[in-house]
Amino acid sequence: MKMIIEQSQHIIDEVSKVFIGKDEIIKKVLMTIYAGGHILLNDAPGTGKTTLALAFSKALGLDYKRIQFTTDTLPSDIVGFTMLNNETQKFEFRPGAVFSNLLLADEINRTSPKTQAALLEAMEEHNVTVDGVTYDLPHPFITIATQNPMGSAGTQPLPESQLDRFMICLSIGYPNLEKQIEIIKSRRYDNPIERIEEVASKENVIEVQNYLSSVRISDDVLKYIVLLCEKTREMPLVELGVSPRGVLALVQMAKAHAVLEDRIYVIPEDVQYVFLDVCAHRMILRPQARVEGLDARDILNEILKEVKPPLAD
Repeated sequence: MKMIIEQSQHIIDEVSKVFIGKDEIIKKVLMTIYAGGHILLNDAPGTGKTTLALAFSKALGLDYKRIQFTTDTLPSDIVGFTMLNNETQKFEFRPGAVFSNLLLADEINRTSPKTQAALLEAMEEHNVTVDGVTYDLPHPFITIATQNPMGSAGTQPLPESQLDRFMICLSIGYPNLEKQIEIIKSRRYDNPIERIEEVASKENVIEVQNYLSSVRISDDVLKYIVLLCEKTREMPLVELGVSPRGVLALVQMAKAHAVLEDRIYVIPEDVQYVFLDVCAHRMILRPQARVEGLDARDILNEILKEVKPPLAD
């Protein structure tokens, strides 16, 4: 456990060299990687989404690929394709961008639904099928997808089934005045991304992912998680609540937070810390919620107040 804590702090320190003033975001992304999930970054351009993904790939020693989604991006660009080798006269498979440890799907909402759907099997099953043949993806495999919520021209909103496959959805936001000055100064002579050192490996990531299975979670805390998620399905302003997949994601993220807090068991505070990030993007609100000026996070905060956590033993 001590080794995981030290390793995690080293990773956070390295990523924060280029992603300045957002240690909380760095911590949540690292937790999601440990939990074996995928991350959706929903924010305006220029807030560092691509930089964050690249920094993690360098600090963790992961094979990194990036797709800039456009209207003409094809499913084969993602999963790969087979083509005839003129020398051998045999068809050979050419892997797509998903054959990596960390895939950055940049502006995923700017491509067609058919291309978006090509990621579904990869994200859920960690394999892809091309021309009837199934290929396993490298392990670990993490997708960090970005989308810009400000402009709707030329975009294709992700369907609920795709959104549900992202373990968390984060909004980075703008740095404050002091941090913006620090960012400018850090780039005065070189690109700070080049100063990031590899402080972990994909084997270390797999070890922590496996370790999470040994983190204890009591029946009372499990019941608390289920009650929170069930409440999202009962709220009058909610059209679609959190799915069973969302419940599992909440459990995994709570375990990851417990590990970073140097505990081998989950407490209600772990659940509360990740509840909004795991659940908000999985909910569809009724029109009345917009009329009342409420969003998913407002409703989830209300649920946290209504559902009482179990008492400590």
